[in-house]
Amino acid sequence: MNTDTDLLWSPGRRELEDSNVAVFMEWLEEVRGLCFTDYAELWRWSSTDLPGFWSAVWEFYGLDAVTAYDEVLGDASMPGASWFTGARLNFAERCFARATDARPALVAVAEGGTPVEIPWEGLRREVTDVAAALRRMGVGPGDRVAGYLTNIPQAVVALLATAALGAVWTACSPDFGTPSVLARLGQARPTVLVAQDGYRYGGKEYDGRPAVAELLDGLPTVRHLLAVDRLFPAPADAWSTRPDVEQHVWSALPAADEALVFADVPFDHPLWILWSSGTTGVPKGIVQGHGGIVVELLKALGLGADLRPEDRYLFITSTSWMVWNFLVGGLLHGSTIVLYDGSPTFPDVGGAWRVAERTRATVVGVGAAYLAAVEKADTHSAVEFDLRPLRSVLQTGSAMAPSTWRWVHDRLAPGVWLQSVCGGTDVCSVLAGGSALLPVRVGRIQCPALGVALAAWDDSGQPVTGTQGELVVTAPIPSMPLHFVDDPDGERYRASYFETYPGVWRHGDWVTVDPDLSVVVSGRSDSTLNRMGVRMGSADIYAVVEQLPEVADSLVVGVEQEDGVYFMPLFVVTTGGVALDEGLRERITSAIKRRLSPRHVPDVILPVPAVPRTLTGKKLEVPVKRILQGARVADVSSDGAVTHFEMLPWFADFASRGAVAPGAPGDSLPVTPRV
Repeated sequence: MNTDTDLLWSPGRRELEDSNVAVFMEWLEEVRGLCFTDYAELWRWSSTDLPGFWSAVWEFYGLDAVTAYDEVLGDASMPGASWFTGARLNFAERCFARATDARPALVAVAEGGTPVEIPWEGLRREVTDVAAALRRMGVGPGDRVAGYLTNIPQAVVALLATAALGAVWTACSPDFGTPSVLARLGQARPTVLVAQDGYRYGGKEYDGRPAVAELLDGLPTVRHLLAVDRLFPAPADAWSTRPDVEQHVWSALPAADEALVFADVPFDHPLWILWSSGTTGVPKGIVQGHGGIVVELLKALGLGADLRPEDRYLFITSTSWMVWNFLVGGLLHGSTIVLYDGSPTFPDVGGAWRVAERTRATVVGVGAAYLAAVEKADTHSAVEFDLRPLRSVLQTGSAMAPSTWRWVHDRLAPGVWLQSVCGGTDVCSVLAGGSALLPVRVGRIQCPALGVALAAWDDSGQPVTGTQGELVVTAPIPSMPLHFVDDPDGERYRASYFETYPGVWRHGDWVTVDPDLSVVVSGRSDSTLNRMGVRMGSADIYAVVEQLPEVADSLVVGVEQEDGVYFMPLFVVTTGGVALDEGLRERITSAIKRRLSPRHVPDVILPVPAVPRTLTGKKLEVPVKRILQGARVADVSSDGAVTHFEMLPWFADFASRGAVAPGAPGDSLPVTPRV
């Protein structure tokens, strides 16, 4: 039950009357004759009358003046729903539709550098030049262009130039190891590689040219290298010895002698390939379309996040995370997007807020792990930085402890609207997130997103309210994948989302949807803890354990063993080298019993040097579980795709020594990884 002590933020007059969603509701009444008294009524209509809602989004954002369509939703089955048949939209063209001289398109900040503003006209000129260069390289509709780039302006330019030609964009950040990049880009089979010579991160400079040469050796389809020269003066021909690869230098590209022309592509023409984490097998190449992404990000960022043209929108991200694409989507709204190329903890843990201060960011997106780290550092960002322009914080990546929610409200930016969002790479958007019309309460995502038929289902496929269940989406949304790369019959696609409930999207999270529509995510359902038939979310345990000052990080998994025994170990990283002695184990156990239940108490509590995570900050619960069940490290992940990869052999060694059993003595285990 929600109480007043849970309340962090309430909408004011501005949100209730002038937010994008409030104006949309007024428009619906004036133009469509539809009157909704609150968000709940609006959401129920949006998630049941799909043609009515999505045609309203189309018209509200002026797409009816761009192209006609035959039918909003032809085939409504999943997978395979057909949207806006007959319509023709180009993502890049729509990104320039709200360009203005009054505000910059981009603000770029390199680590330790000064913010650089790039006007809309400057962005258009660069996109024109790069599109012309790609055209000379033979790139046309359907060809694939790959980026090996950090979060720099050239990445945005290359994406928009590729999309303008009707070609397909895909990217990996240089913080991925070369084998992990090849595991992704090799599937895409690009003809052009856009790569930078190096980057700075955490106060260090990294020469990227050897990795680029290695990538070219492993990507036989590449015929052109477009070298982004940022750190080193060496010519592009110093990067590779492949004689069949023509090399071009970004800074030396000639000015185009023609205007920027946008390919006239159908609604479902492929726009980009996003990649799954690759921690449960070969990374999935998720293909999404121009039209689906345009209408989804107009809706999600506009009617959900309340993004406006006057906003300066910063997301701390790499180009490998789907939120980079979500950030670029801000251009659809005429907003200024802020690109930070560097570590959020440089020169100290408040690095991201220093960037927000210097760029006057109004909307800032961050991962939950970063917010927890800043909270742990006991900082008072509201005092240290001038964050007065900041009106909203977007948080994603994983669940947060209640104390972190309160820290954001009390010590980061008092009065700020904290939007916790749940979605993912699969749809490149939000399934549940914020609304300017609803209050924010501790630990709760405000609501299902408009147009998303979200529900929690039990094992028998029945909806449940106020009780934990599988997060499902019972009706299609436009940005669902067109298909996967190298999945001609759709088998991998169907197995990923529709195997459990045929025709219904299973997202892979445990959620509770309360009667007030607030949503609580309890962790991945494929890593669910299940003791004596009682399902438990790992996020609940982390929220308790990681509030102890002696605990820096933790990982809990539930391992079903061949003999039928269920083993639930908790691995703990202590703060500052504190010993995990019996006293600390008892404090952890007591806190779990008191705050949760005796069932939540792990079988053993073991010290580990680090917790491996994806590069977007998610704990590797499923890969570790699979390793403890006997899987090889090479079958669950690869070096360069995760942080602290050295811990995976550690867990394999742990399992090989027969330590995976209830009552395993934690004190005898090594705390130095065996690699």
